[in-house]
Amino acid sequence: MTTVRQRRAGKGTEAAEDQPSEEKNVKPDGKILSDHTGGKLWNVLSISVGGIVALSLGLLTSVYVATLHENDLWFSNIKEVEREISFRTECGLYYSYYKQMIQAASIQQGLHGLVYDNKTESVRTINILERMNVYQEVLLSILYRILPIQQYLEPVYFYIYTLFGLQAVYVIALYVTSWLLSGTWLSGLLAACWYITNRTDTTRVEFTIPLRENWALPFFAVQIAAITYLLRTHLQPVQERLTVTAVFIATFLFSLTWQFNQFMMLIQALALFILDCFDMLPTAKKNLKKGGLLNRLGKLILHVLLVLCLTLLINKFIKKSLNLESDEHIFKFLKAKFGFGATRDFDANLYLCEEAFGLLPLNTFSRLSDTLLFYIYVFVLFLMTVAAVIVAFQNLSGSNQVQFMEKMEECTITLKPDAAYNLIHTVLFGCLALSTMRMKYLWTSHMCVFASFGLCSTEVWKLILKCIHLYTSQRTHVIKYSIPIITLLYISYKFWPGIMDELSELREFYDPDTVELMNWIKSSTPNTAVFAGSMQLLAGVKLCTGRTLTNHPHYEDKNLRERTKQIYQIYAKRSPEDVYGILRSFGTDYVILEDSICYERRHSRGCRLRDLLDIANGHIMDGLGENEPDLKPSLKCQGTKPLASSEESSTRTNTAPGEREQLLLCPRFQGLPARAKHAGEGWSSGEQSVLAEAWGCGTGGKKGYVSCS
Repeated sequence: MTTVRQRRAGKGTEAAEDQPSEEKNVKPDGKILSDHTGGKLWNVLSISVGGIVALSLGLLTSVYVATLHENDLWFSNIKEVEREISFRTECGLYYSYYKQMIQAASIQQGLHGLVYDNKTESVRTINILERMNVYQEVLLSILYRILPIQQYLEPVYFYIYTLFGLQAVYVIALYVTSWLLSGTWLSGLLAACWYITNRTDTTRVEFTIPLRENWALPFFAVQIAAITYLLRTHLQPVQERLTVTAVFIATFLFSLTWQFNQFMMLIQALALFILDCFDMLPTAKKNLKKGGLLNRLGKLILHVLLVLCLTLLINKFIKKSLNLESDEHIFKFLKAKFGFGATRDFDANLYLCEEAFGLLPLNTFSRLSDTLLFYIYVFVLFLMTVAAVIVAFQNLSGSNQVQFMEKMEECTITLKPDAAYNLIHTVLFGCLALSTMRMKYLWTSHMCVFASFGLCSTEVWKLILKCIHLYTSQRTHVIKYSIPIITLLYISYKFWPGIMDELSELREFYDPDTVELMNWIKSSTPNTAVFAGSMQLLAGVKLCTGRTLTNHPHYEDKNLRERTKQIYQIYAKRSPEDVYGILRSFGTDYVILEDSICYERRHSRGCRLRDLLDIANGHIMDGLGENEPDLKPSLKCQGTKPLASSEESSTRTNTAPGEREQLLLCPRFQGLPARAKHAGEGWSSGEQSVLAEAWGCGTGGKKGYVSCS
């Protein structure tokens, strides 16, 4: 049988790859030693060059995103309050704890302030370290305090440069993963170039720096690289132990830095489970199964059902025992998203109406196709999926490898465990990204790795050429290197001028209204004042002013979600007495009312914040359109003019004082116990008096702001 295979390979040099020829056994020892030494030197040289290229690309990526951030905001020249405002929404909340630790009298006092925090949520004391993933902020603040860098580097720069430095780790990890899969560092170079040229869809670190995913994804990429290496066959015990240690450390850091890590870990566990079910793991790392095809399929189905049932039962038991309800809103959201019944739940609808949690837009694929990434990815994915199906059927049917190769003649199909793992990984995370746009960054970065691996893989081109009867070893190597190089030249030619233009484009941060609001809060309100408003803006209030909040954007706590819904009743059809009672129950001293919510245009009817509150409260929505039959009008707003529709809202600020006073007294426009306005015209003294009289509040000393005692 061996002789027959060698003869079939005689068309080219396949015999030299598949089976050592007899002639090699009679070569002089000196020649063998010379070939062995030359091969070793070549491997060392290749690894050295590949490593230097990886480090260079990682550093260049870090400098690239840092430059984009500086050019977009003129970060080095703006005021401190403007720098802090640039950390929008939850980014500002996370950075505020870093700032709090830096400003604390000592590290011990800073930690005590986080463990017994009573400023993040009014009238409550919470453990920030237990509630949020801010260990990275704590570590960075401690490093900044103990390292001799205070005279040379501001705290904010130490923070953002650390995040930009992690981008270097991210790119290097992607590079190494592609290199491990394909066997050539040219694949890693292509993956890194694709990551950079598709920056819009692979990362958003330059404008959402403190976001948890920007901390976590570099460690996630390191973990994938370590798992890819671990799944190689014939690893030495020392190599295996070191790789397992790397997997453990990367997984630990990933879990420590992102609140959604458990869902990613579940998907990875599912990928390994699928590999085990189809016997695609290395022999030393898999659970070998016995029996014929039908017998094994039956066992496989039973195995899957058993694992799913046990997973659900254990999950339910643990949540019931520990009274855990922090992630129930996610399951409500998923239930409504995938059509398992409509919901009026405020939290679920809040997610459903956000574009980030919707389906992946089709223009994403158009952008990815401009760099050829998507076309090549689909091509490689199709080939690898076909190979995986054939190999899985072969494994389940228990067919002998030699018999299989006889049937397939020269189209021998094999699939390495590391390639199989990355195939299942990209499919599962692709499904996640297609269903939820915010998760696309987990998929698109791995898409770069997978496409570059397929383009530079000997196995892929060998399979294609064999199946069309054009295989030779020389032809495979020519295609393996020439096509990636041509692709790199195309990318450089098409996108290098755009990157240079992007780096030369200068902008400046400009948000005078929010700056004015933060300065007014710091100068005109006591340090103990409690502020209510939207989650997004209140995160900035805490960072810039240090005032106490009623709610914030870290939405993973059930009590906070309920509290936020109650605070948002300022935008609902509720009586002034009800809203006033709610706000005072949370110790509210000031309320910030945003025109962007009152006159919301970003969302259509049914997804505006006030619509979500109306539906949750059982009230009909404003504006033209249908309402569910059991929704009722709010009795408190009868006899008053409703809030303007989006078409009319542009003129609403010019209404007569009497008309606006009438609207103010209507809970639809929110008669507020306190109001700080950061955009548009301030209230007149007459309007302040009406508002104060309606709520029993006193007017502030500055036009446009009303306080409540």
